[in-house]
Amino acid sequence: QAQLVESGGGLVQAGGSMRLSCVPSGWNFRSYALGWFRQAPGKGREFVAGISWTGGTTDYANFVKGRFIISRDNDKNTLYLQMNSLEPEDTAVYYCVADRKTGNYLRGTYDYWGQGTQVTVSS
Repeated sequence: QAQLVESGGGLVQAGGSMRLSCVPSGWNFRSYALGWFRQAPGKGREFVAGISWTGGTTDYANFVKGRFIISRDNDKNTLYLQMNSLEPEDTAVYYCVADRKTGNYLRGTYDYWGQGTQVTVSS
């Protein structure tokens, strides 16, 4: 079973920044589209951001546009999510995802999910 491992979560004050990272465990995801989803307490999982396997296309949910940046380093086999201007509403478990989807549509389903990392933004 292909695994994804997230890191970088924790507690931050509103207005602060945090960077999440994700690496695959024992495999290489350079040919996969990657993304981040999140799940807040009492809510369903929602798409946050996605990046194509080449890194040439990105997509963001409206609620993070202008604040979050998704990027990938295929040499380091690592996915990142830079989160700026964090708000208490961003408090959630953030999941790294991977899929062999091609094309520029980065939403929808993903085959591989990490265990998630907790991000808590205090007011």
